[in-house]
Amino acid sequence: MDDDRQDGMAEAETDEALVARVAAGDRRAYGLLVERHLDRTVTIARRILPSQADAEDVAQEAFLRLWRHADRFEPAAARFSTWFYRITTNLCLDRTRRMPMAPLDAAGDPADPSMDQEAALADQRTRAAVSAAVADLPDRLRAAVTLTYDAGLSNAEAAKALDVSVKALESLLVRARRSLRERLAGWSTAGKAVE
Repeated sequence: MDDDRQDGMAEAETDEALVARVAAGDRRAYGLLVERHLDRTVTIARRILPSQADAEDVAQEAFLRLWRHADRFEPAAARFSTWFYRITTNLCLDRTRRMPMAPLDAAGDPADPSMDQEAALADQRTRAAVSAAVADLPDRLRAAVTLTYDAGLSNAEAAKALDVSVKALESLLVRARRSLRERLAGWSTAGKAVE
């Protein structure tokens, strides 16, 4: 079988099948999992940690753990993404316990070229305010919000990733939303408090 055909077959495999191959030492399967999950892993870590450098370090450590401990994955217990994002989240939470948490810089996202400058500025301010409010949440609340909204995990998957019950996760999300509402009360899209 030629390499192109093997690559095509590997790309069509599920994450769960690939991790089984990684457990057997298959570097190509590992590379595919890294390719599929690197961006989201860094995004999750970035939302929980104070800097891009910390997020990239955690992502690297998470993928190293995947390589070393792929044999510990149990497909009957959880989807690969749930298992892997739990590893990522735990690494982030461990790191936040070792360092003081600084507020998220208000750098914002690049402006959408389809918006006019005023709308882009309002959007950037809103994103910065929301990011800062999320960054100020306690670690567990921030992790719950990040796994649910940024990683797109279901409540059941996010609960598994945080090693809590679904009811406990829902309680974390309720507390996080309440805290965000309070922190963002009076915020207008122009980036000023409503008077």
